[in-house]
Amino acid sequence: MTTRFDYFFGGHVEMDDNTMGFRGLPVDERIESDAHLATVFDEARAIATLMDGTGYDTLWLAEHHFQREGYGGISNIPMLAVYLAQLTRELNFGCMFNTVPAWHPLRLAEDYASADHLTQGRFRFGIGRGYIAREVETLGSPLDDDEANRDLFEEQVEIIFKAWNEASFVHRGKYYDLPARTPHRGRELQEITLVPRPRNLPVECWQPIFSTSPRGIDFMIKHGIKAVVPGGGRALDIATKWHRALTRSGRDAELGEDMTLVLQVHMADTQEQAIREASIWFEEQLKVLAPLGRMPTLTEAQIQATFDPHKAPLAGLPTMRDLVRDGGWICGPPEHVFARISEILEKLPGLEHVTVGGGALAIPPSAIRRDIEWFGKEVLPKFTRVASTAS
Repeated sequence: MTTRFDYFFGGHVEMDDNTMGFRGLPVDERIESDAHLATVFDEARAIATLMDGTGYDTLWLAEHHFQREGYGGISNIPMLAVYLAQLTRELNFGCMFNTVPAWHPLRLAEDYASADHLTQGRFRFGIGRGYIAREVETLGSPLDDDEANRDLFEEQVEIIFKAWNEASFVHRGKYYDLPARTPHRGRELQEITLVPRPRNLPVECWQPIFSTSPRGIDFMIKHGIKAVVPGGGRALDIATKWHRALTRSGRDAELGEDMTLVLQVHMADTQEQAIREASIWFEEQLKVLAPLGRMPTLTEAQIQATFDPHKAPLAGLPTMRDLVRDGGWICGPPEHVFARISEILEKLPGLEHVTVGGGALAIPPSAIRRDIEWFGKEVLPKFTRVASTAS
């Protein structure tokens, strides 16, 4: 039974609809001013204060670097979470996701542990391998070499869990030799302790599942990492594979357990109005994400068409109506949104967590706030009542 509703904000700034979409400003020509890029912190604060005390559980945030275009301006989620926690009373904050290869694993472990203490336990941990070469490769880690990226990521995550869960530890691996083989106070250093360690142990950790590779899923199961599953036509298949993996590990789990489902909800008086408003935002998402390999079903010709405002409408690219039919987006008035989410939840009886914002790239933060407020007032309470009745 779903008891927790979250929102995922990817960290973009307000953009005029007239500059977005296939006929809008080309992505590579969008260079926002320093002052406007910094408004991401105002947007995050406004979203957090709106969510606080209205029944939402967690505001998830994305880590990005060097995004002068304005699509992702949060480079340090733990630091921002500490700030937002001072302005809120109940809301939790989380990483969706920390790009682990962009960090030294011990620095990430320290920053998370510090934030866990400073927020009084209101901080959630999420991890990813990264998907933007400009970010990961510039910060010194492999991305284009997928095997090397995965090897590095897995070793880094193992170090993070060692540092949190062991009073002192040693790690001798392919990429890291910890602690350094150096004298300390006249003796060879033999072990090292993370200071501080987290307030709450074990740390709840989340990771996205896209490819459902056995190696990736087995790694998550081994470390007790929970799954973040994108909504849409593949959601039930991914959830089923995840459930089978939990069962193989000896867990007596229900379908949907230990995962969160990520949907994108946009609300309006009618479904048609909501689809019309969201269409321009989805076109912008295609422009941004397709050339980064985030739309794996597209052909190379379709990807290239996203650069050309004349070719894009004729290239057979997916539309907002396609996403609504597929189930990844839910558009419409409160009663429709409640009904569609309820249909999904019936298929996933073990699901306790639903995220009703899928990063929201290109959706104006002003529109995000309207969706959050409307959903919080007219949809979320219905699920709260259903959960109370069931218990």
